[in-house]
Amino acid sequence: MSVIAATVRAVVRDPDARRLALVRLATQFGDGMVQAALGGVVLFDPARAADPLTIAAGFAVLLLPYSLVGPVAGVALDRLDRRGVLIGAGLAKTALIVLATVLLLVDASTAAVLVTALVLVGISRFVLAGMSAALPRVVATDALVPTNSALVTLGAVTAAAGAAVATTVLALAGPTGVPAAVATGVSALGAVVAALLARRFPAGRLGPAGNRTAERGDAGGIVGVGRGVATGLRTVVATPTVRSALLGVGAHRVVFGIDTVVTILVLRDAATTEDATVLPVGIAGFGLAVTATAAGLFVAALTTPILRPRLGARRLTASALILAAVVQGTLVITLEPDLLVVAAFVLGVAGQTVKLSADAALQTDVDDRRRGRVFALQDTVFNAAFVAAVAAVAVAFGPVSTASGAVALVAVGVGAALYLVAAVIVASSPVTRPAPPIDESSTTSPTLAPPRRGPADPDPDGAL
Repeated sequence: MSVIAATVRAVVRDPDARRLALVRLATQFGDGMVQAALGGVVLFDPARAADPLTIAAGFAVLLLPYSLVGPVAGVALDRLDRRGVLIGAGLAKTALIVLATVLLLVDASTAAVLVTALVLVGISRFVLAGMSAALPRVVATDALVPTNSALVTLGAVTAAAGAAVATTVLALAGPTGVPAAVATGVSALGAVVAALLARRFPAGRLGPAGNRTAERGDAGGIVGVGRGVATGLRTVVATPTVRSALLGVGAHRVVFGIDTVVTILVLRDAATTEDATVLPVGIAGFGLAVTATAAGLFVAALTTPILRPRLGARRLTASALILAAVVQGTLVITLEPDLLVVAAFVLGVAGQTVKLSADAALQTDVDDRRRGRVFALQDTVFNAAFVAAVAAVAVAFGPVSTASGAVALVAVGVGAALYLVAAVIVASSPVTRPAPPIDESSTTSPTLAPPRRGPADPDPDGAL
């Protein structure tokens, strides 16, 4: 706890670090609110009652295309001023939230509302990738892990607060029409505030390093984008710590996708039966599960900076995956609403431990000129793994709106096995890192971790 507290104090004292933290918090509060509002109206409104196939189709509409475009967007994070990217994304999200509010007011189709919600999720992932890539520009390397943990903790709290506001409105007034539109519309404040804060950064302050237009010898157009994507892929392949990080993130997202569909259906079914439960079900239970997951993120943010130096990234990631497998095979597999909420907390701890370790590997082991592309590739894994899992479970359930016990048990069991397989692979991966890959346009290999500032990368505000 003292590590997190000291890091928060350091971030508050530094104006650029404080501003980037506020951009993240404003973004995540709005994200938590709009996602809970739109998710609640789509998944828990009795008049809509999306079945698993509809849910999977909605996710695929955005996230699969985004997973293909994501690496290209990552090139933009390494070629364009990240400050401008954050501003543009904030404005785009504001426009989409206004559109979603109108759709709810006119009682538009579930498909239209769901697609709008998923586009917002995709842009939010892109924004978070940009902020993660920019973090080493305002924070010293030796403080990245605790700083990232502190920001993720605060981000999780603000996202949970936004979700709590939205789910409270929906639980009291019903997940329909005007209440959902009000909760959605208010969430636009987060995107607006984030864009205004991002405008206060000087141009170039958030990177990328060196010439922001292109790397040396990098061509423009399609060829340049292709080379940029290839560079990001080679960086991942040639860096064992990054490979292990993406494997852990991907495995967790697959199981998270499985659990998402199962939990939604179980909580929704429980709301229509008279089975006794200690905790709320339906939309209130969904909000409680989100809060429990956020509490797990908080615990992971406290423990990861302490455990990672002692265990090492590889063993910590493997241990978190094993913990998740145990929870999957003991709590989730019961399909009991109360135990699913408890499992959400523990899986939040395990999953966020894996994610924080992955972020640290990408932030410390990848050159700043390539970091945006690698973070975008991580987001591609993040989205593609989730969509694949949701689609598989949805096909298994078929076009029904209730949970099938046998299918759910098989899906949860597969998730537990996947966690264990990923843990074994991560635990046996190499510890040392080779030299960085040779750039496609150069005969020499650039230094892996260049100084944060240099002649080609001036600091407009002076030393931190």
